[in-house]
Amino acid sequence: MSSTSEAIEPDPARGNDLQTMRSAGWPVEGRRRWSYVVVAIVLVATLCFSFQRLGLSAASREGIVAIQSMLGGGDASQVVNAASRFFDQGWPPVISRERETNRIEDFDPNRIPWFSHLETREKPTVSIDIVDGEVVQREVMETEQVLVEPLGYLFRVAWLMLETLEIALWGTLFAVFWGLPLSLLGSRRIVHAPLLVTATRAVCSMCRAVPELISALFFVLLFGFGPAAGVLALGFHSAGFLGKFFADDIDNADDGPANALANSGVGKLGVFLHALLPQVLPQYLAYMQYILERNVRAATVLGIVGAGGIGVELMGKWHNFQYGHATTVLLAIFASVVLLETVTQTFRKKLIRE
Repeated sequence: MSSTSEAIEPDPARGNDLQTMRSAGWPVEGRRRWSYVVVAIVLVATLCFSFQRLGLSAASREGIVAIQSMLGGGDASQVVNAASRFFDQGWPPVISRERETNRIEDFDPNRIPWFSHLETREKPTVSIDIVDGEVVQREVMETEQVLVEPLGYLFRVAWLMLETLEIALWGTLFAVFWGLPLSLLGSRRIVHAPLLVTATRAVCSMCRAVPELISALFFVLLFGFGPAAGVLALGFHSAGFLGKFFADDIDNADDGPANALANSGVGKLGVFLHALLPQVLPQYLAYMQYILERNVRAATVLGIVGAGGIGVELMGKWHNFQYGHATTVLLAIFASVVLLETVTQTFRKKLIRE
């Protein structure tokens, strides 16, 4: 027994413990290798089953057919046909708007919007008559007057995008307003009551767990259709993220400045404002910038459930196969997000330098 103990005792001059055990004949690495193999086999089998169940195998086959079709071989691809139809109908983007004057309430031809004009067009219609007891269909041409606004649809998209940005901005402000108290109550450094800290962090987790669309449905039920429901939904969801991020940064801040002020008799609020906040402020600003950009993207979807914004316009044009209008909306969203990121990044850098 003593000889075995001496054989497996680690020897610094010969290498680490595993090397010593291997030289002594212990199959330590063999057992570990087999456990890794078993876990890998189970993981691969699970992923294969999930891949098949989610229809990704069929999508992969369609992708391969699409690549072959683009390279000039193989059969026609549904993916290529759908993409071609979208790009053919979706470009160039539509920026004008045309409306029949007989559908405009209280239309006055002498008071039309700037840069607009009236056009008279003929369109084919079907006339149904009854002749000798039989239904007779005839194609006739009708004259209609159309108000053409060269930039009308672009102005409409810009107005809806402005509303979307307002929803995202107010949602972010509400998130900061709710998230900062949650972070203070959820910080173990500031609050020394474990039960209160756990309860506060549970509230933050609940806010994060409820998707914006679900909370928007709830707020639409409470306050009716409109942007207010979208603002509250974004604020409720984002407050969970900010509350957790803010609290974690407070707990991970350097103890030195905080302990020095606390030992000199400064209260908790003073310690937070003068020792902790200067350390975490750059991270706080980065979090708020990310949440604002994220809320802009999320606000574009909340319109689907009646919470305002540009989402209703996008879904309506997409479902009606008006891809030119949908392209205009998508480009407006992209430009707004890029512009917002540039502005907030510049403002954050300037604020941190000061």
